[in-house]
Amino acid sequence: MTRPYGSWPSPLSAESLTEGALGLSEVQFDGTDLYWLQARPTDGGRVSLWRRSGNRETELTPAPYNVRTRVHEYGGGAFAVAGGTAIFSNFTDNLLFLVSDRTGSPRRLTGDSALRYAALRLYPESGLIIAVREDHRRPDREPINTVIARRIADGPDAEDVVLCSGADFYASPELSADGRLAWVEWDHPNMPWDSTRLMMAELPDDLSTLAAPLQPRLVAGGSEESVVVPRWLPDGSLIFVSDRTDWWNLYHYDGGRLVPLHPQDAEFAPPQWSLGSQPYALIDDDHLACTWNIQNRSHLGVLRIATGELTELPVGATSLGAVAADGNWICTVAGYPDRPAELILVDPTSAGTTVVRRSRESMMPAELISEPVEVSWHSDAGPVYGWFYPPRNGDHSAPEGELPPMITLSHGGPTSGSAPHFDPEILFWTSRGIAVLDVNYGGSTGYGRRYRERLRDNWGIVDVADCAAGAEAMAEQGRADGNRLAIQGGSAGGYTTLRALTATKTFTAGISLYGIGDITALATDTHKFESRYLDSLVGPYPAAADVYADRSPINHVDQLTSPILLLQGTDDKVVPPNQAEAFAEAARAKGLPVALIMYQSEGHGFRRSENIINSVQASLSFLGRVFGFTPADRLPRLEIENL
Repeated sequence: MTRPYGSWPSPLSAESLTEGALGLSEVQFDGTDLYWLQARPTDGGRVSLWRRSGNRETELTPAPYNVRTRVHEYGGGAFAVAGGTAIFSNFTDNLLFLVSDRTGSPRRLTGDSALRYAALRLYPESGLIIAVREDHRRPDREPINTVIARRIADGPDAEDVVLCSGADFYASPELSADGRLAWVEWDHPNMPWDSTRLMMAELPDDLSTLAAPLQPRLVAGGSEESVVVPRWLPDGSLIFVSDRTDWWNLYHYDGGRLVPLHPQDAEFAPPQWSLGSQPYALIDDDHLACTWNIQNRSHLGVLRIATGELTELPVGATSLGAVAADGNWICTVAGYPDRPAELILVDPTSAGTTVVRRSRESMMPAELISEPVEVSWHSDAGPVYGWFYPPRNGDHSAPEGELPPMITLSHGGPTSGSAPHFDPEILFWTSRGIAVLDVNYGGSTGYGRRYRERLRDNWGIVDVADCAAGAEAMAEQGRADGNRLAIQGGSAGGYTTLRALTATKTFTAGISLYGIGDITALATDTHKFESRYLDSLVGPYPAAADVYADRSPINHVDQLTSPILLLQGTDDKVVPPNQAEAFAEAARAKGLPVALIMYQSEGHGFRRSENIINSVQASLSFLGRVFGFTPADRLPRLEIENL
């Protein structure tokens, strides 16, 4: 049937984006038992710990437990398991709990909600829990990060033993069999992808004799080198990832020599936004299961430590999550271009796969799946990359000669990247006749450190120019209607969206999800982890105050000529809600079309199914009204002021 682009009926409703959807992450083995985290938007985004033992699957943390941590606000490493015992952080109160078949229901381990824990590690042989701790007991100052230990047998009133202190941030504490502790640390103004240090120290047999933090020595890292994710081998040597050659590659350190395991123009670890990252795992004394990323396409394989030989396992995935191994199987969460993500077991010899859990049980008809096309265009700094998703719906086509409206996606981070995997929200648009361009602008990960550093001092310039040039290139190539180009982004991507709308004339509509309108306010009012992030992206504050003012979209609303939809959570600790309110007020005062929706009890990113549904419906209604098409869906009324 012939209908205008944007007006195609689609069986993929906004409600279906959350129905039966599961978030799958943080896989770990304990012997042959498999553990993972599972989240349901229909359960308020609650995250639960699951175990598979043989063919039996058990939820270990039923409601109201929520296995998440707010260290760095992005969390990670929210549980650890060993010897049949699991410990986890409960998001509601920040407390640690222990659960096992012996305890039945979870047993509380800590008692102070002002202490947050992440990157949890459990060592039954020494009776220890080791973790990164973030101390919020003094709300009038910046929280203090340390590495701590506590005994598994300790009760809630026991004090933590501080092992490492003095650095601004810590990650990846790992204890060797002979009692050596390795960890990663870094200081303001660096982020973990800028400069970090891999440290090592001897842990005393009796922690009660530790009168002061450990005396460490530097293993690797320093200025302009990002070292991440150390792991001990059984022989006492150390594996880690470093970008000293421009790419995050694997290295082996035996106490005297530092050897690259497999030099390649590829990323063997992601940017460390969250703690507890597991991009590789030990299969046996001489083999690692690992993932690597080339231009934001992920690969899975087995690396032989002795020779550096890397054998790819062709599982058909284009994105891969954390990796675990038990000697017989490799486990990971695999994303595909043509079907929902799956928690899979992979035979490291044959590459045969077994599906443990699907993120969605219902499969989408092939005629609705728009598979990504890799595209590139040029900027002053060199080539820029992205993924183009053309409109596709087997039951509908557009009138001859009509070009589709297009949404340009600016990903968050901005130190992050977009992969070409199955995304129901993208298919929501393409199945209605709206094209999507997902841009990996300069500054994105997946292309090496030099590409990542294109954004140094240039946030709000390079990303904006790359998104605008990409949209214009798609229009010039006849892939999209140049008069109906929207831009959409969340968080840092929301900043790029707002900046593009006030600094270019490319886009005729914008949708900002918890985006940053005032980077000056962000520099002075955000959480510790990102409080100095802008030093490298914009410049040191307040020395570069004029630059901050110039690049803040809120100060250039007079240049805004396009309608704008702002979607914001009221409990956002990363981007304060007053940013969206201030931008809406400025647009309103100028008489520009603007809609603002505030979602109660939502933080940085929407987790509740009703809010995910409403935000997508509002976006479709908004684009229909400003681009002149009538959606086939029955949508809640959206109030757009000044339109």
